[in-house]
Amino acid sequence: MSSLTLDQAQKIIAGALALSKTKGYKPMGVVVLDESGHLKAFAREDGATMFRFDVALGKAYGAVAFSVSSRNLAERAKDNPNFFLGLATTAHGKFLSQPGAVLIKDAQGRILGAAGASGGTGDEDEEICAAGIKAAGLMT
Repeated sequence: MSSLTLDQAQKIIAGALALSKTKGYKPMGVVVLDESGHLKAFAREDGATMFRFDVALGKAYGAVAFSVSSRNLAERAKDNPNFFLGLATTAHGKFLSQPGAVLIKDAQGRILGAAGASGGTGDEDEEICAAGIKAAGLMT
């Protein structure tokens, strides 16, 4: 497999939102980006605020740009906040170093993209993204 398909991206979102609903989390927004950081799919649940897209996008964009989870970026940002603020500016606001996005990988470990969520805590956002990726038959 060389790239993430729309069908896979939609399965990731469906799986993520299914777990969110099961757990009773607040209304979520979930974004899936390809390996180049381009939008593949997005969904915002009824009742989710207008910022869900931008926050989920920023988390996923950072993850795919650095080939690590957004949790890893948040940890790195603690030691160098000015650099990470500069990255957000350079990326025209599309970069956010907060937990809630994970990489999407194929069976060989190749990065296909990233999934990011917004609506819950960073742990909740990350949990539903990982569940969606697994539901689509892919790896984190």
